[in-house]
Amino acid sequence: MTGRALSSDWLKIRGKGIWFLVFLAPIGLTAMQALNFGLRLDYLKEQYGGHLWESLLDNVVVFVPLALMLGATILSSMIANVEHEQGSWKQLLAMPIPRPAVYLAKFLLACMLLIISCLLLTAGIIGLGLVLGFNAGEIPWIHAIKLGLLPLAGALPVLSLELWLTMVNKNQALPVTLGIVLAVMGMFALSISPYFPLAWAQMAWASPTPFVFVGLGVGSALLIMLLGMVHFSRKDVA
Repeated sequence: MTGRALSSDWLKIRGKGIWFLVFLAPIGLTAMQALNFGLRLDYLKEQYGGHLWESLLDNVVVFVPLALMLGATILSSMIANVEHEQGSWKQLLAMPIPRPAVYLAKFLLACMLLIISCLLLTAGIIGLGLVLGFNAGEIPWIHAIKLGLLPLAGALPVLSLELWLTMVNKNQALPVTLGIVLAVMGMFALSISPYFPLAWAQMAWASPTPFVFVGLGVGSALLIMLLGMVHFSRKDVA
């Protein structure tokens, strides 16, 4: 059932500008570092010596949690808005697909789009490093792949919360505003505590024990997703 709903959702997002957003964030972050390293390449090579790849990743990852939380907010709103705009909730929910399957399909769709965006960021950063003349034999593949995926795991609770709110509210102003506020707060969350939920996306990369924060992010996201699923299943969505 969930597979059918997910296939249907893949078709619905065509022409909605969602794919543009998926590509926009990795292209923007890569372009930012292209400017940063391009203008100061000689200085940065002298500064970082034989750790150019690591320095490039560290410069990028500073902005990844913010991009992920904003991306989760806007993607959730756009995915839910496909049904809100067309007024197709009643038609969709009248089909022989359980409401939890409908909800789960949209959650999985949002996760998959964010994963694609993270992998595009990895590809973009590796391409940038090669263009800048970094040693291809020293590419830290594992760290590069983790660049977006570990912070994504830490940011998943924001995605679960945003999807919940955007699915049950036709007016998207409040969920989107809340998502932007959470994303901005996330930039300063480490000053509160490494265990503050909005800091998990940063700690999933920077901590010596990253998988503690990955686990916290995934576990909390599943809990929030289940709560949202139960609420959505009982709510009269128009």
